[in-house]
Amino acid sequence: MEIDGLDFLNTPPMKTVRFGCSVAETLTKHKRGDSSDYELLKHQLADPEIKDAQIINWLQEFRVCVTQLTKDHEQLIYTVLRLPWVGRSQAVVEEYMAFLSNLVSAQTVYLCACLKMVVSYFTPKRVTICEGGIDISDSDDEDENLPRNFDQCHQALQLIARYVPSTSYFLMPILQENFPFMQKSSRTLECYVHNLLRVTVYISSLRREILEVIIGKMLKLDVSASRSDIEEAEEKAMQNQRAEEQTEEGLFDMDEDVSADQSSRTTVMAHPVAERLDSLMTVLMAYIKDVCHVNGSLHVEKTKELYKDLLSVFDKLILPTYASCHIQYTLFYLCSFRLALAEAFLDHLWKILQSLSQPAVLRQAAAGFLGSFLARAKFTPVSTVRACLNLLLSWIHRYIDDQDSNSRQICCDTNLHGPFYCACQAAFYILIFRHRGILEGNMKKGLEYLQSLNLERVVMCQLNPLKVCLPSVTSMFAAITRKYQVVFCYTIIERNNRHMLPVVRSSAGGDSVTTNTNPLDSLFPFDPYLLKRSGQLIEPLYQVWEEMADTELLPAKTVQQSLREDEDDFLCGETPQTEDTVGITPTSFDSNIHSPSNMGSPPIIFQKCITSNESNSIRKNVTDSC
Repeated sequence: MEIDGLDFLNTPPMKTVRFGCSVAETLTKHKRGDSSDYELLKHQLADPEIKDAQIINWLQEFRVCVTQLTKDHEQLIYTVLRLPWVGRSQAVVEEYMAFLSNLVSAQTVYLCACLKMVVSYFTPKRVTICEGGIDISDSDDEDENLPRNFDQCHQALQLIARYVPSTSYFLMPILQENFPFMQKSSRTLECYVHNLLRVTVYISSLRREILEVIIGKMLKLDVSASRSDIEEAEEKAMQNQRAEEQTEEGLFDMDEDVSADQSSRTTVMAHPVAERLDSLMTVLMAYIKDVCHVNGSLHVEKTKELYKDLLSVFDKLILPTYASCHIQYTLFYLCSFRLALAEAFLDHLWKILQSLSQPAVLRQAAAGFLGSFLARAKFTPVSTVRACLNLLLSWIHRYIDDQDSNSRQICCDTNLHGPFYCACQAAFYILIFRHRGILEGNMKKGLEYLQSLNLERVVMCQLNPLKVCLPSVTSMFAAITRKYQVVFCYTIIERNNRHMLPVVRSSAGGDSVTTNTNPLDSLFPFDPYLLKRSGQLIEPLYQVWEEMADTELLPAKTVQQSLREDEDDFLCGETPQTEDTVGITPTSFDSNIHSPSNMGSPPIIFQKCITSNESNSIRKNVTDSC
């Protein structure tokens, strides 16, 4: 290493102003009981105005006697670790890294302390700003040297990991403990998440755990910022912006400044939690793209490995979480890289749905993800959609067969038949969004395919799925199937409306009454993406709701006005509000209004029934349907 033409390592230390003995002599005197120079050494190291030459001089002496720095000198080492080395001259940085290498090699007792010190630099340092005589502490988000400082931190971590193979075991708890509070600024969270993801590049064994930590934190943000809250905040921001524009109109001619200000506003979320989540989603999606692509081309093996890690986190955190709106789009984005990934994800969801060993709530959630993914993912071809519909409808028909074979009375109970109703709603939802693709090209074959699904049997079975499914889905499914004369649903819908009474529950020995909630009201996890910056990556992959231009879809005097209002919301691409339907979900407690026996399953055998072995692979069905 050359510094100003000199060999740095072989030249004597530069002369600096210092007091006391050398480090070796100070340690020897301290061992004998004389601590005066020892305390003086700690005081000089803690000087906030310490110079680069002084730091280099001290570090060189510490490296010489590193074997003497046992746990008895813990306070001295902690003082050295607090030296402000990041962002200093290259000579200081290299000398400090050499010191860290020697220290963790000779004294592994200081490994955790060294790791904590390095990780503490993963976020911008806090600075004190004096405003009006008051000291205000804030993070130095605008430091132009942050990228260089972060590079130095990761170089130090790589050195430590090279000398201590067990680094990953001790590093993971430190990364979790040092994660900033979610109320911190977007920049602080963004920097920390970015640095955590960089760690996975050179310590790949930690990637799954790091992704789990990051996604777990982002999930907390996601569920705390509901879709309605974000939309309301955006609407208020737009109203305020219009009011400001009307007030300032005609006062000044500042077109350039106004246009620049508007462009910055359009990329910032009005909801503060959504703004932080948007920043983190942008970082995470950029990481996914960079890992999966090498020199602009998709790297299949790296993509597969990342998919496995994300899928593991999905099963553990995302699938069981209620009302998450955006974090699941990480897998949506990854699956868009290659059709095989999308089919593998669908196959995984299908296995969860049909598995009796899984909790009912997870099976219902899997059905929601399956239906919403197929409806919204533009990159899934019609062949994949048809294969998944084959699997769903075959399972639904087998479920109906099992219920019809039982001698006991059948009733609409979402607690008993939750996965069945979720599967039905998923199938209806898929057909609403993808029926045009199925019918395009060859209308005759498309209609034959829809007829082969035997939807009439599903609609008319005693379990009565139209009674439980959301009104918006029911009304649109009825309109579409009526237009193509696949099945006529309005008679059943009207009968359900007449029998729809409030459903309540009370404990056997008390007077408390609670409303029964419908588990199908949150069954669309891939509803429209609301975050602005990260949403730019999702937009070209996303199937938006196209308003039906066929006015004949809406029959007159067949459905109540409430259903038509929900349908209007659905046509506008909005999630239907279900507050009015929560309290009218039929359960086993209202067995007096179950479907009459003459409305049971028709004796027609399902034409597209497949064996259970064939059901286990969606990709095989893609080939068969083609």
